[in-house]
Parts: sequence; C-alpha cells; structure tokens
Amino acid sequence: MDLSLVIDAQGIIREAAFGEADLVAEGCESWVGRPWIETVTVESRPKINALLRDAAPNIVTRWRQVNHPSSRGIDLPVRYASMRLAPDGPIIAIGRNLQATAALQRRLAETQQALERDYLRLRGAETRYRMLFQLASEPVLVVDASTRRVSEANPAAGRLIGRPEKRILGQDVVELFDASATRSLESLFAGLRITGQADEIVVRLPNGRGSTRVAASLFRQENAASALLRLSVPSEAAATAHRGGTSVFDVIEGLPEGFVVTDTSHRILTANNAFLDLAQLATEEQVRGEPLDRWLGREETEAAALFATLAEHGSVRNFGTGVRGQLGSVEDVEVAAVSVPGGEQPCFGFSIRGAPRRALTSIAGGHELPRSVEQMTELVGRISMKNLVRETTDMIERLCIEAALRITRDNRASAAEMLGLSRQGLYAKLRRYGIGDLDALEGTEPES
Repeated sequence: MDLSLVIDAQGIIREAAFGEADLVAEGCESWVGRPWIETVTVESRPKINALLRDAAPNIVTRWRQVNHPSSRGIDLPVRYASMRLAPDGPIIAIGRNLQATAALQRRLAETQQALERDYLRLRGAETRYRMLFQLASEPVLVVDASTRRVSEANPAAGRLIGRPEKRILGQDVVELFDASATRSLESLFAGLRITGQADEIVVRLPNGRGSTRVAASLFRQENAASALLRLSVPSEAAATAHRGGTSVFDVIEGLPEGFVVTDTSHRILTANNAFLDLAQLATEEQVRGEPLDRWLGREETEAAALFATLAEHGSVRNFGTGVRGQLGSVEDVEVAAVSVPGGEQPCFGFSIRGAPRRALTSIAGGHELPRSVEQMTELVGRISMKNLVRETTDMIERLCIEAALRITRDNRASAAEMLGLSRQGLYAKLRRYGIGDLDALEGTEPES
C-alpha cells in the first residue's frame, strides 16, 4: 500500500504513514490532526462517511476512490479501504495512489480525441481532392478493369463525350464511344489485364463529335484493379479549355502539399514546389534522379518500411514519418502513396503533407504520445492480430514504465516496486525499450 491512516472515533487522523516520497511532497503530512473528511474534495465526502460508517472489526470495507486537493492544482486520486481494530477502537485506512492510472486514462482520452480529429481531417482531404478531380480540365474516367464499367467521371469527360456524368457512371466504357472504337478499346483492356500496360489509341467519339486520344494506366485499390483513362481533347479545344480552366499538372504544381513521382527504384522523376520547400531546395533539377529516401524518413528504416508496404499492398495511407531538409531541418509529415504499374514507365506517386499539430497529445511531464498509438488503426488488416496484440502490449508496457519513472522522479527501485517488478526485471525492460542511461545509473540507483 502507498499510505495508511489511523483515524479515531471522531474521524480525526491521528497518525499517517506514506510509502512514497511523492505523497509527502503533495503535502499529505498536513492531514494529521485534521478530520479525514476535510482532506478530500466536496464530491468525495459521502465516500469518506461510508468508509467510516462501514468500518467493523476484522472486516475490510469495499474499496472507494476519493480525491484529495493537491498543492499542484491537480487532485490526488487515492483508493481507500478501512477496517476497525476493535469495537470501540480506532480505524485503519489503507490507500493506493492512483496518479499513474489517472495519467494513463487521460492519455487514452486524448488519444481518442486525436483519432477523431484525424478522421475529420481525412474526410476534409478527400473532399479537397474530389473537388480537384471535378475541377480539372483534363477529361478523366476511372473504369473497373474486369467489367469495364465506369466508376468515376469528371465533368470534363462528360462534356467531351456529350453525356451528363450520371449517365456515364455504371456504363460499359466501350458504349461511350463510336462503334468503330469497340475493337481498339477491347484490345486496350486486354493488354492492361495481361501486362498492366497499353499503348495510347485514337478513337472516334459518338454522334460525330470528332476523335480523341485515350491513354490508360492500371492501378490497384482494395484488392481490385481499376483503369485510369485520360482523354486528350483536340488541339483547338485543348487551347480553349486551358484558357478557361486549369490542367491537372498545374493543380498538382500548385498544391500546398508535397507531391513526388518516382521510378520503381524510388528515384525521383518529378516533384512539385511544396516538396522542394520541405526539402529546402530551389529547383526540381536538384532532386530529379536522386533517391527519395535521401530526404524522406527520420531514419533509414522508416523509408524502407514505407517502400515495403507500398510494394506489398499497392497503396499506403497516413504513414507518419519526417522529411529531412537539405539545411538540417526535420519536418513531421504524413505520406500517402500509390503504385502505378501500368503505362510506358511504371512508377510510384507520393503525397506528402505536414503532420497536424496535436496540442492535446502531450501530458504534464512533457512526453509526446508515441506515434504507434496514432497509427494503431492503420495496422488493422495489414498485419496479423497476433502481431498487433504484441505491438500494443509492448506500447502499453513502455508507457507504464515511463509513467512510473516520471512519478518516482526516476527512482528505479521505487518504480520497480510500483510496477510489481524486480529491479533486474525493470532493468531488462529499460534495455529492451531503450529508456534512460542504464550504464550510468545501474550501479548507483538509490534505494526507496
């Protein structure tokens, strides 16, 4: 137990013993000589009355949690049980300090709030990108590669084909063009399914609307293959559209978030201005041909993990990492990536945005919430439940050890006792998680 109190028949604390130096620092010694009920907050007083009333010889009351006002302004939570030594004798109350548990509960609540905010930001990002898709002047169709049914079409494609968007969705893409284009389009999709690549073709539009060039790229999403069809309008119409709208490339170049395209060996083919700002570089020529992991990742293992996940799943969302600037800065970012195996040159696309500032994910000790908590939901479905449970257990164990060390002011003997570990067991876990300077302190640890 962390503390014990001796209370007389009038409910006044006559003696107090504390097993933690932190409780003395909280001013708990001043309770001696005061009524027990006056040492707790107003809402806890009915519980103190119950502990005094229910105390009986040789019978321990049920545990009740109460809060004591603290000199730091944060209530001190203590869980008490009481027992009377004799029919008319004093009452012994034993208590356990719940500060560590309360800190973990606060951290859990803050983590949940951060996840909710991230979900809202993700919805906002999806809305922004869908708006860009709708506003782009280049006609684009997204087609299911197996059924050839159109799943998405932007307004520019509707204007080029001469149909409203609602009448395009769900249609066989072959039926959107002139009958003379059927064989060419069927060959294009056959090539995509077999090799993942297809040459550009020129086909006629329906109702005498002229010809268009079709370029196709295959990509995978949620275990399904889709084809991205880009339709190039005739030169005169293209000039008019460019004057009245914005091309996709102009949109990507003007995005406030970094965008990078690499080849299959992760060497940069193109990058927009936002990525150059993150990398602290002036021109695109400085990054072209260089490996992306020269700037991406706080450590080499982070970029390797990102590339491995991308190769395995074909896409990655909300991967937390950092961008190392050429002048030494490190910016926390979140990366979304996609593999595009089709086209003349297979490539990878990376969207890089600054990580949101999470003011609530820090606690009183100044420790930031581990990134593994923020990304926990992202792991579901990507690794086995056995590995996920093991990673979660390690994370909670590390948090408990850090909380215990913080509460005991890095007194490792007291921390081991608080956690129910031997000192050797605690040192083994400190080495495992890389916490503290064991070589400097292991031989000089003070006893609690």
